[in-house]
Amino acid sequence: MMEQQKTTAEEIISKVPAATAGFWIVKILATTLGEVGGNLFSMNMGLGYLTATAILATLFVSLAVIQIFARRFHASLYWLTIVASTTAGTTLADYSTRSIGLGYTGGSILLLSLVIASLIAWRLALGRGSADQVADRKTELFYWLTITFSQTLGTALGDWFADTAGLGYWGSALVISAMLLVVLGMQMKRMVSGVWLFWAAFVLTRPLGAVLGNFLDKPDHGGLALDRPLIVGTLSLMMIVAMIIMPQRAGHHKSVTA
Repeated sequence: MMEQQKTTAEEIISKVPAATAGFWIVKILATTLGEVGGNLFSMNMGLGYLTATAILATLFVSLAVIQIFARRFHASLYWLTIVASTTAGTTLADYSTRSIGLGYTGGSILLLSLVIASLIAWRLALGRGSADQVADRKTELFYWLTITFSQTLGTALGDWFADTAGLGYWGSALVISAMLLVVLGMQMKRMVSGVWLFWAAFVLTRPLGAVLGNFLDKPDHGGLALDRPLIVGTLSLMMIVAMIIMPQRAGHHKSVTA
């Protein structure tokens, strides 16, 4: 007589932080920092978009490898990797939309397609695409691939709102913030899958950071044209303070096993 299998729920600790309010605040600070940091490398240091992208992408890949092979969640390592990804995404987007000539519309459409394709591939390969279930290397590879596309998309999309749509930096920030509120409302009412809503918010916080960064460091569209090294230093300090006040803790989920 065969023994009846028992189904239990095990708590799996994720390698990435839980999507709390603190997470989104630090994320916006990180994306703003990445936008200004990318401009600092490509413009102030005179490296140009391609050379800056090569340097920053190497840094990002190195940190991502360390993050993937780490056995548990480390807040400082995670956010360093996020900052590296968004900084590299800034210069890569600028190279694609300006140097290659895709334009803000063409670049945004291409990169949005890559984000969606990455999420679909993640779902087909592993049967899930949830950002709170990142506990193994295969899943984390898809996680960081999707982040790379979304961070690059954010710069192109921010430029599209500010320049192509003619909203300027503050107008763009207001429109993107309103879109984030819609995503929050849909999440509260559980109208759409939480996975897609998380990535929608993750993508939208990137152009928000981009237009805020451009407002701080550029002279057009009413920008303040502040000193980029000063902005980078200030935003870095704000990130550290925010992480102290709102500690980033690993996310977790229940895994049902027989």
